[in-house]
Amino acid sequence: MTKLFPTSTAGSLPKPTWLAQPEVLWSPWKLEGQELIDGKHDALRVALQEQLVAGTDIVSDGEQTRQHFVTTFIEHLNGVDFENRQTVKIRDRYDASVPSVVGPVSRQKPVFVDDAKFLRSQTDKPIKWALPGPMTMVDTLYDGHYNSRKDLALEFAKILNQEAKELEAAGVDIIQFDEPAFNVFFDEVNEWGIAALETAIEGLKCETAIHICYGYGIKANTDWKKTLGGEWRQYEEAFPKLRESNIDIISLECHNSKVPMELLELVRGKKVMVGAIDVATNDIETPEEVAATLREALKYVDADKLYPCTNCGMAPLSRDVARAKLAALSAGAEILRAEYSA
Repeated sequence: MTKLFPTSTAGSLPKPTWLAQPEVLWSPWKLEGQELIDGKHDALRVALQEQLVAGTDIVSDGEQTRQHFVTTFIEHLNGVDFENRQTVKIRDRYDASVPSVVGPVSRQKPVFVDDAKFLRSQTDKPIKWALPGPMTMVDTLYDGHYNSRKDLALEFAKILNQEAKELEAAGVDIIQFDEPAFNVFFDEVNEWGIAALETAIEGLKCETAIHICYGYGIKANTDWKKTLGGEWRQYEEAFPKLRESNIDIISLECHNSKVPMELLELVRGKKVMVGAIDVATNDIETPEEVAATLREALKYVDADKLYPCTNCGMAPLSRDVARAKLAALSAGAEILRAEYSA
């Protein structure tokens, strides 16, 4: 990536009304069978076009091909029973009815590879593809088989590595692992979470990223944030070991958050996707607000390693709001490029 301050999104974009209920997180599909396959690809084209119009440099499918950022991957695996559901507390914040691990987990076939090939066929831009991280997968299930979060995470990591290698072969430039659980289970992150992540990226030649945020702008997450005090220092727990890891890019939440920007010094040398767009509000950032967030980050991140991004996915927002936020991100990055070229 030779362009200075290349922009991207953390992941999801709103789905069109004909595919799923708008502004609702994880809403069911409105289509079935071949119509659903065609509908997902049409939505992917729309999401790609909206990124291109906004000037996004590293594009994605906007997660149009998945209902949920974790369970859509899990539902394609052996050893997980979606009928035998249990209620668990997700990331120590909210109760959810989740599928159960009932036997050894394995991948019967590629999950997102055909979708990634389709995206690759639609654009010459660098493309990024998001996968759930091993720890967050474990935290989105009831484990009735392994009875060990570490053992299950390592099995998921091996499966993710299989998928990631095929995504790389399909032409994906950056594979991102979503690990919001890294901001919650600090002891486990350092005991086995980063080791599981290393297993997931083993042997990959494309760039790899880890996305750690404070979650979508849903009530359970915003309520949790209110309990975190005047400074959100959760990144402090994972960043030192992530700096030593083989992961290439760290994606995090900055704008309108209480994350002390100096924490970025802990990953000096890594590429950083700096969240400069708040996904928990409908307010549209001005380009100057975006530029201000990025300028602050530049005190701790080398200019050639700073990638402007969104804090998290934008699936719960309206398409108009998401479009405007994407445009603001690009315009803010352009202000910085002008300053640096001058």
